[in-house]
Amino acid sequence: MHIHFIDKSLTYNGDFLRSHWIYNTFDLLGDAAVAFCGPCDVQLSEMVDLADVHEQASIYSENMLHIIVEHFQTPLETMVLRQRLLTAQVRDLLEASGVAGIQRDGDDLYDGAHKLSVSIATLSPVSGVMHFGLNISSQNTPVPTRGLADYDLNPEVFAHQLLKNYAEELLNIRQATCKVRAVQ
Repeated sequence: MHIHFIDKSLTYNGDFLRSHWIYNTFDLLGDAAVAFCGPCDVQLSEMVDLADVHEQASIYSENMLHIIVEHFQTPLETMVLRQRLLTAQVRDLLEASGVAGIQRDGDDLYDGAHKLSVSIATLSPVSGVMHFGLNISSQNTPVPTRGLADYDLNPEVFAHQLLKNYAEELLNIRQATCKVRAVQ
């Protein structure tokens, strides 16, 4: 599993959620997760979550920590499970960083009534792809939010640890599948 933090601001508009974006952009071939900071502005025409489209709920943030993940030969249910795993890891890392009381509801994180994240997992013709966005700024969002800046957390430091944790967990899962024998 390749992991990489991109040290320049990129605006996420939904276009990065496609097969081989990580390989074509950063030359990381195979399963990979990349993180970067930047605005988020996903219009309804680019939305993958049909429930959000039906609710006319576009996504906007002045500044988010974005995680893009691609896993090859992965069914949708497995991608959704990995999305939930990543969400739980973000919650755990926030708690380990001193942020108490964050609640996970499926693939969303909340601090009371304030939303911290957006996330989606889907399939491309050759892979499963996922976007996870964690607010850095909570200013000018369409719903009440909190972000890493509200907790005085450094997004780059947070991203590096999160990517490391995700890759290690996947390796550990793979090792767990290799150490068991079949039963009859």
